[in-house]
Amino acid sequence: MSFSDRGDAGRRLAVQLEHLRRDEVVVVGLPRGGVPVAFEVATALEAPLDVIVVRKLGVPFEPELGMGAIGEDGVRIINDEVLRLAGVSGAELEDVEARERTELERRARRFRAGRTRTPLAGRTVIVVDDGVATGSTARAACRVARAQGAARVVLAVPVAPAGWDPHVGTDVDEFVCLEKPESFYAIGQFYSDFNQTSDEEVIDCLERAASRFSVAPATNTVNDPLNSRDEEVEVNAGPVRLSGHLTVPGDASGVIVFAHGSGSSRNSPRNRYVARVLNDAGLATLLFDLLTVEEEFDRSNVFDIALLARRLVDVTDWLRAETSLAHLPVGYFGASTGAGAALWAAAEPGNDVAAVVSRGGRPDLAGSRLAGVVAPTLLIVGGRDDVVLDLNRQAQSQLRCESRLVVIPGATHLFEEPGTLEAAASAARDWFTSHLPSPGATRGT
Repeated sequence: MSFSDRGDAGRRLAVQLEHLRRDEVVVVGLPRGGVPVAFEVATALEAPLDVIVVRKLGVPFEPELGMGAIGEDGVRIINDEVLRLAGVSGAELEDVEARERTELERRARRFRAGRTRTPLAGRTVIVVDDGVATGSTARAACRVARAQGAARVVLAVPVAPAGWDPHVGTDVDEFVCLEKPESFYAIGQFYSDFNQTSDEEVIDCLERAASRFSVAPATNTVNDPLNSRDEEVEVNAGPVRLSGHLTVPGDASGVIVFAHGSGSSRNSPRNRYVARVLNDAGLATLLFDLLTVEEEFDRSNVFDIALLARRLVDVTDWLRAETSLAHLPVGYFGASTGAGAALWAAAEPGNDVAAVVSRGGRPDLAGSRLAGVVAPTLLIVGGRDDVVLDLNRQAQSQLRCESRLVVIPGATHLFEEPGTLEAAASAARDWFTSHLPSPGATRGT
């Protein structure tokens, strides 16, 4: 199969997406070439259209070869194998990323032309491009959608190399592709007309779509919209201000502060998924970046558990100073190295955290502080994560508080296997809802 142009490809792709028509769908195109395809899909499904801006990170001496991609909301994907084979240094990668980040922000401003983003929270988001080659940009876009609260992410493209499906991993819930040829050299070989799409064409597609649709708020994201919050925030943590995302369902019964692992951020798709499960259970969540952008360049900070724990304590104090949140009991959810920081912070005198959950965590990094933790602690580990499982068993033996070790069968460290992240999130939800006191109850009782 070949396509006459991107419009033709979009109309054919829409036929394969008809089963999603009854969902609360938002279609997002990848500028520039993916937007004309996405426009046809959105038109056929009678769905709103927006863009997710991503930029390929090309190898300096061979820009067409992708060594990764970046997207809105700080999403970043790096292909370590390409970096190694191409001999790209850390400094060269930083230069390329800085240049592409500037272009990404320019395009986002130009394409939206002052329009606000279409809300993705609680919706089925169909991410559309004109084809997949390496897939870095498509995956980055899917992670952006997930970070913005998409309930379901569908990646839809006219063409992709044979056997590419496994590479989507946990970034995508469904992959729809019309053609998967064995002989694949470039996306353009499958189009009769593959002329470059201009900025003006992208803007025209978005304006035509915007004239047809107005987007109502999603109906399943909060318990009481009048009292809810879902917003980006800046959190005071000692001498620095850290970026975070705060979600407060109506009548929240507690607030859970997330501490991510090394190499991750507040946009971690896994932590965002767990946060949505907690939100649905009536718990507020705060996901925040433990380090500033400048601090992240010094990799030693990523493993400075004492520093990260201080940040958690400072953020907890910030929450308790927020009038609308001060009455809520606080819990910590830590992943990987973040779990060590969460337990260290929970042991700090006067930081009366109500409960702690560690997912695939390194509680051993809290060292001697483990014995000082009084908050009920749940340790969740994958059954196939042998080394971390042993470290958690050793750490649990040092805890003097109520604790439990839950092993998720078949799960590896990142809980990428089908159903394993869901099981971990359910365990975390049940622990918090059963161990957090009623809002306003005297802390420490």
